[in-house]
Amino acid sequence: MASSAPPGSATAGQDPRKAVGLIANAMKRKDSFIQFFAMTGILLLSVRSLGQKYRIHDLEEDMSALKEEQQTLTTRLSNIKQGLLHEASLDTTGLFASRLRHLFGDEN
Repeated sequence: MASSAPPGSATAGQDPRKAVGLIANAMKRKDSFIQFFAMTGILLLSVRSLGQKYRIHDLEEDMSALKEEQQTLTTRLSNIKQGLLHEASLDTTGLFASRLRHLFGDEN
């Protein structure tokens, strides 16, 4: 029975001589490997920095939306307060208006 692999290939795994050759090759070209790892590190830092840049941009958009919503809620609260005080001023006894002013902290 003939094997389908070429006669020069190692079928049981890697040839140990190739592994030693890789280490020896790395030792010969140490500067190239150091440069490769440094460039890889710079690339990874750049990708992380880009992700943080977009995250900051999204957070700034969220902050402006929240400020706008706060302004809207403040306006609504003020309108409700004015409406309640107006209705309380129609009361002839003045008790309701006095109580609302006390709750709202108004001195008027």
